[in-house]
Amino acid sequence: MTKKILQRRDFLKTAAAVGTGLIILPGGVLSGRNAQSNKLNIGLIGAGGRGQQHWRALSDENIVALCDVDENALALAAKEFPNAKQYIDWRKCLDQSDLDAVVCCTTDFTHAFVANWAINRGLHVYCEKPLGITVEEVRTVRENYLRNRNKLATQHGTQRHAFPNFNRVRELIIDGAIGTLEAAHAFGNRQIPKPGYLPALGNPPDTFHFDLWLGPTPDHPYNPEYFGNHEANPGTNCLNWNMYWDFGVGQIGDMGAHTMDLAWNAIDADFPTSIEATGDPFNPEVTPVEMTAVLEHPANDWRPAIQVTWYQGGAMPENSMRYIDLDAIGHGVLFKGSRGFLAAGFQSRALIPFGDEADMTYYRPRSEDELIPDMGNFQKEWIDACKGDLKTSCDFEYGSEIIENMLLGLVAYRVGQKIDYDGTTGRITNIAEANDDRLMRRTYREGWTLDG
Repeated sequence: MTKKILQRRDFLKTAAAVGTGLIILPGGVLSGRNAQSNKLNIGLIGAGGRGQQHWRALSDENIVALCDVDENALALAAKEFPNAKQYIDWRKCLDQSDLDAVVCCTTDFTHAFVANWAINRGLHVYCEKPLGITVEEVRTVRENYLRNRNKLATQHGTQRHAFPNFNRVRELIIDGAIGTLEAAHAFGNRQIPKPGYLPALGNPPDTFHFDLWLGPTPDHPYNPEYFGNHEANPGTNCLNWNMYWDFGVGQIGDMGAHTMDLAWNAIDADFPTSIEATGDPFNPEVTPVEMTAVLEHPANDWRPAIQVTWYQGGAMPENSMRYIDLDAIGHGVLFKGSRGFLAAGFQSRALIPFGDEADMTYYRPRSEDELIPDMGNFQKEWIDACKGDLKTSCDFEYGSEIIENMLLGLVAYRVGQKIDYDGTTGRITNIAEANDDRLMRRTYREGWTLDG
């Protein structure tokens, strides 16, 4: 049994049992959890768009900094938090001296930058998914977090993890309700085709800082179709731009992160030994709509080696159960075991025994006091961890491993053949050229660094 699996099991058993005793903030203030002096000083980076979904959860803390490249979004957030300092450049925001923590809701292609810079400054971090858009980015952030995990709390923004169904699925798999686990098939049916990068069209509004929006990514001309209507909806919608290689990783980093989390929470895996992927013909500008990636994972202490497969954009697992409509689930996981299937969405599950030995006498449901405790509010778990034991359900170790696996699927897709992977070194071992800048890392615009 690996040390990490032990730690995760212990955490899942005790996460909801944290007391309300004395705690110490980074500034050295000793106080009760809910006392005025124990409020976090938080910077909200990406204050509009997705950032608005955090306003209520953060309202009991001190929001001392707001940052957004869209001044309309910034002004809207400032009405909610009038005492916060305002920034359009997240690099300047992170240097505000009174910060304890940051919530990152920027573009996918700057997540790793904001997270890594914040850790370098000793700040607790909540970062929306995906944690990065290259293998190098997520490994860099993870390694930095692991060096600082004894003093910083992190949370990767797969907020559906808070649904109690995630715990029920884990219990059924771990406890053998479908026998010995043999495979996990995660799937998502969203389809957002794009023809290629957009041509230049018009000029950005005076209130929108397009160069800062581009940040570390290569230069592209402005086109409003990347963003939607700035005036009507301050804060851009990721579905307008994340299918493009320079701006995101398509469904891998969008619903893929949420869906694979449902599988990951149940299977106690880390790095694959090999990955193979197929899908739409390669487009150098746009990520694939349809793709299937098969990842081989080694055995651990409670299950044998298994295949973990991701399907997107119309590709789906083979389904011999006519009475379970996987398309109707939309985004979910089909677990296959030696004695049955478990089909699960984010908030529902269906257990289907099969075979002559699937009489269920081998399975004992947990009693109520044996159930994994509900985690409660996802953001509040992180806030409490910042003030207490630093433990969260989706820290940057857990979250980055999900994303690294998914990104390796894209690497295999682009290489066009099976790749063997060394998770310790982060290297592809059978195809040397697969480790180059186009696949495992990317080149940033002059003046931008991942490790600032």
